[in-house]
Amino acid sequence: MNKEVLNYVVEKSHELINAPSCSKEAKAAAQTWLDAIGTEEEAAETKRYIKELEADIIPIDALIGFAESDHGIQIFGEDTAKNIAGHAKKIKSEGAIYCDCPACSAATAIVEKKELIIE
Repeated sequence: MNKEVLNYVVEKSHELINAPSCSKEAKAAAQTWLDAIGTEEEAAETKRYIKELEADIIPIDALIGFAESDHGIQIFGEDTAKNIAGHAKKIKSEGAIYCDCPACSAATAIVEKKELIIE
């Protein structure tokens, strides 16, 4: 992978790790990938990392459904769940396909480059 793409993915990986909404699995995959840069494990870890990110990006309809569910309300609290669902519906009406939280945004940015980073 060229240096510019590598730097971009490294930056987005740090954003992902620092995102409060990032899952522990995605954080671990990001850190493992960062640690593998320049090693013989880099190619294999890159594939695992992309697979994890693809699994973690939340489709907008799933976000809406979860935020409006009893479980979502229990996790977020009633007001926050309502705000999340309202925001998700708004961005969906504007064409969003995925959640736009910091973790999903960073993951999506990385996955969009997967053809350039998987060798």
